Amino acid sequence: MKEILVRVCNPNGLHARPSAHFAAVAKNFDCRISVAKGDRAADGKSIMALLTLAAQCESILNIRLVGPEAEQAIDTLLQQCANDIALLDGT
Repeated sequence: MKEILVRVCNPNGLHARPSAHFAAVAKNFDCRISVAKGDRAADGKSIMALLTLAAQCESILNIRLVGPEAEQAIDTLLQQCANDIALLDGT
């Protein structure tokens, strides 16, 4: 299991387009990806689930990955979604 904390850096938050992009990238990996904001969690491979988090700019998200490609998924998500999320310092 891998777990990271990220900050939403898109000025408009994690709205439809960045959620769709995140989910599309996430679907390429053989692992379960959960994204949580506070006590709410969503499937990272589901656009609709991600939208239910209502993650605004500066929101802190906990991304938990479980599976054989978890490490690759973290690296790729951070790289390809860099306009929308950023790794928190110290994690």
